[in-house]
Formats: sequence, structure tokens, C-alpha cells
Amino acid sequence: MNDSSGSREFAFRIVNVFAEERLAGNPLAVFENARGLSDADMQALALQFNLSETTFILPSQVADARVRIFTPTFEMPFAGHPTLGSAHVVRALAGAGDALALEMLAGTIPVIAQGDVWTLEAKPPATRKVDASREQLAAMLGLAESDLGAPPLWVDTGSEQLVIPLASANAVRRCAPDPVLLARDGSVQLGAGVTRAMAYVWAVDEPRSILARFFFPKHGAIVEDPGTGSACANLGGWLVATGAALPLQWSVAQGEAVGRRCKLGLAVDSGGRIFVSGHVIELGRGIVSL
Repeated sequence: MNDSSGSREFAFRIVNVFAEERLAGNPLAVFENARGLSDADMQALALQFNLSETTFILPSQVADARVRIFTPTFEMPFAGHPTLGSAHVVRALAGAGDALALEMLAGTIPVIAQGDVWTLEAKPPATRKVDASREQLAAMLGLAESDLGAPPLWVDTGSEQLVIPLASANAVRRCAPDPVLLARDGSVQLGAGVTRAMAYVWAVDEPRSILARFFFPKHGAIVEDPGTGSACANLGGWLVATGAALPLQWSVAQGEAVGRRCKLGLAVDSGGRIFVSGHVIELGRGIVSL
């Protein structure tokens, strides 16, 4: 929208995704109507908010809305908590029902809700082997080789990531990644000259419960994401690729180490379809003037 002074105003909402209480979960900024924003504007706004992702809602010819996802430094084809958080806002804006489809760079993602708990269906997984040795991966994570579990894989259900099973929840908690080694051994090309490094570590904490952490380097330091829906989907892809007994349903805890506890639901049906769910809470609204 425009005001009489000629400045442009854009409404946004702040939501917390995978949140069991208001000041928990993974925060997301969602711009309600991104028409009139250039690619450079979107990237600059994502840097301004400096959250792990900021999303921008646009009209779509093939879905209920088109959603673009930006980190502070680049655009992503798909990410889990931006998908669920954006769906929550699209439903509120459109007065839509509890079944939506969102057009993203990775394709059209179906999303459904039960109240404020949203579930996305991820893309079928593509996997590839990891080139780094177990010794290199252990050093990268600040662990002993004995702390590693089953073989890791690169998994892509919309956003390719390095999925590393660990031998215990204690090992997950003890991870202390080296940013230089993570940039070397955990990197993937996203296209257009963009390289991203990351590692998703997980272990069974108790029956049907997983403890997970997601790390990536930023400005020479390690950053930890509190709740990573795309990585949870890729964990489902790892389970499918390694022959896990299906169907399955797990609760995934993340964010413990950074004081933003998240609870993610992971389900894989008997046909290998992967679903990630989480509770979305709207925290506040505002206007940006450009």
C-alpha cells in the first residue's frame, strides 16, 4: 500500500512456528502482500529482520498463494517453518479453509491444518552418499568417531541437507561444530553460485522421540537453528532411504540448546510419503515503510 507522502507501506506478521508457548518455537516474519517489492527489496528486508527466514506472499496462478523465502543472505527454494508459518497467515488473510497449496521455487507444497497445528507434505526424497569420512565428520562436529551412529546421507525433500545420525542424545547435546570444517565438509551448491553449509544431527532420545540440532556457519561462527522443518522432512527421507519400518510417527525436539524449544511432528506413511507438522502462534503485526 502507498500513503500520501509517496512512501510504500507493507504489512507483516511475526509468527512462532513449532511453538508450544508464545515465546518459543522458530520465529518468522511474513509479509502479507509483496506486490511492489523487488528481489533486492525482499533480500534487504530479510537482512533487516535478521531471522533465519522471512517470507513474502504473492498471488499464484497454480496455488492458493506464491511464497518466496529469504534468509538474510539468499533465497531458498523450500523451508519447513516458513511454509507452515506462511500457510497460517494465508489462511487468516484469505479466510481460506484448512487445506492450502503454496507455490514455492521447489514446487507446489500442500499444507493442511487442524486448528493452529499445520502439516506439510514434503517432496519424495532424493539421496546421495557423503564424501567426508567418519573421522572428518566427527572432527567437524567436535565429537569422537564413536559418537557417530548409522551412515549419514545428503537428503533432499525440497532443500538438500546433510543428515547425520548420532549414537546417543548425549552426543547430540555435546556437539560443538568447527565452522571451518563445517564449511569444508558440510557444503552444498544451491545454484546461481550460492554455497550453503549445514549439518543436521539427531538421535533417538526415548521411544518415538528424537532430539535434533541444526547447525550452519555465519560470518565465521556457528549458528544453531531452533526448529528446522526441512531438515525434519529430510530425516524422514533418511528413514525411507535406509529401509525403516513404515508407517512411523515421531516427535522431534529441537532448540533446547538455544533457549527456543521447538516440537516438530514427523510422520511417514506406508507409501513413504513424508509429513512434518507444528503449532503456529501469531505474536504480532506491523508495517514497514520504504
